[in-house]
Amino acid sequence: MVRSAAIVMSCRNQACAILRASLLLIGLLLTACGTREAAVVSIALHPSNPNIVYIATNDAVYKTRDGGGTWEQFSNFTARRVTTVAIDPKLPATVYAGTMGDAIYKSPDGGQHWLPHNVGLKEHVSFINEIIFHPDNTELIYLATTVGAFVTKNGGREWEERMAGMKEVHIVTCITMDHTHPRVLYAGTTGGTYRSEDGGGIWQKKNSGLIPDDVLNAAMALGVNVLAVDPRHSGIVYAGTTKGLFRTTNRADYWEQIGQGLSDQFISTLVVHPTNSGILYIGGPAGVLKTVDGGKTWQPHNQGLATLNVRIIAISARDPQLLYAGTNGSGLYRSTDGGENWTPIPLTNPVLAVP
Repeated sequence: MVRSAAIVMSCRNQACAILRASLLLIGLLLTACGTREAAVVSIALHPSNPNIVYIATNDAVYKTRDGGGTWEQFSNFTARRVTTVAIDPKLPATVYAGTMGDAIYKSPDGGQHWLPHNVGLKEHVSFINEIIFHPDNTELIYLATTVGAFVTKNGGREWEERMAGMKEVHIVTCITMDHTHPRVLYAGTTGGTYRSEDGGGIWQKKNSGLIPDDVLNAAMALGVNVLAVDPRHSGIVYAGTTKGLFRTTNRADYWEQIGQGLSDQFISTLVVHPTNSGILYIGGPAGVLKTVDGGKTWQPHNQGLATLNVRIIAISARDPQLLYAGTNGSGLYRSTDGGENWTPIPLTNPVLAVP
């Protein structure tokens, strides 16, 4: 009896240690982001108009209608620290913003008005990490949050937790979808990856080749920062982690590490070229790196970047030569030549959007 109690207490202590370390990592990332326009934490590109871009910094949401020439800041968006922003791909005037402390907000008119959409979230969630949409029914939305995965079937009016199978206490840091089979989801956590084949109903741990179970018990042994499915080969998924870049060719049944020669193995962000599966971009403390051979070799693409600490990269589906990069210290950059050169795009002195 005493031994059983000791085992239970040990498991609880391990879970608490993981949670404390995870929250500490989030705090460190937020601190590293700096303040105001110097820290770009999320970028959302309009699905059909490349001149319309939404940017989230720590403190505000911005919008440009002319490719970054001028910006408007939404004065009536008064939520706490912004963590992510996403555009409805079917109804691009509808925009969602995730926050720290205030859960999620929705704008039906391109950012002019914002309303909280927190039923089922507010009492649980303190930090929204990522927002993704079903490709055919954009009322169906999934969230990655500090307390797990959530889903709405009605455009954010009501949210439900989707954590069956995630037995460990793990923050869900990212979530992505196989757009050719949209019931297949992948979730990245502070303890590896999970896959669901039924739209988030049940999750299965998928860490083979990624991290052994005995190592997983160590606090913050490996955190998955970003996941991306190859848009042309749905069995191929990439995972950018705190300890390197991984790839699976069989829907996460087995992972292999690639990019072992990268100068920094902390991967903050990654994007896959929409039509050429050999081209990927990753970002992190070493800046932007690009591969044209599916990850065999990597070249730095930092010309024009004043800060190499890259937080987020976005690529245009209509014009893959057009990329944006958000940094943790020097703001926003744009490239029109596939990352060969970067131009700073200042957000300073934006026009306040008053509805």
